[in-house]
Amino acid sequence: MGKKRIVINESGDEGAKASTAVKHSKKRVDSGVLYVESTYNNTKITLTDKKGQTLMWSSSGSLGFRGAKKGTPFAAAKVGELLSAKAQILGIKEIEVIVKGVGSGRESGIRGFISKGVNISKITDETPVPFNGPKPKKPRRV
Repeated sequence: MGKKRIVINESGDEGAKASTAVKHSKKRVDSGVLYVESTYNNTKITLTDKKGQTLMWSSSGSLGFRGAKKGTPFAAAKVGELLSAKAQILGIKEIEVIVKGVGSGRESGIRGFISKGVNISKITDETPVPFNGPKPKKPRRV
C-alpha cells in the first residue's frame, strides 16, 4: 500500500484556473421558454429564448442519475435547480413553460426551476395524444 504522497504545485497557475472556471455570459436575456420533456425513464429540460434558440439544457441522465432513478421527481428537481442557477447568470426573470410527456418529473422539474426566484407567466401542456389510438391487428387468414 505505501504512504500517500502529497504534491504541492508552486507554479502559481492556480489563479488562471479559477478565472477560467467561472464563465460570465455576454448574452443578457429577460424572458425565455422552458421546455420540460418528462418520460417514464428520463426528464429533459431545455431553456430557450423567445425565438426558440436554445440557451442551455440538461437532463437527469447528464447529472449522473442512472437506471430507474433518472425518471424520479427528485432527479427532475435537481435538473430544474441546476438550470435555474445557470439562468440567473443570463439574467432571466420570467419564463413560459411548455410541458410534454407523462412522466413523474413534470411538476417537480418546474418547482425546482422556480425555487431560485424566476416568475412563470404561463404553463402549457403539449403532451401528444393520439386521436384514434393504434391501428388494430389484421384478422388471421387460416
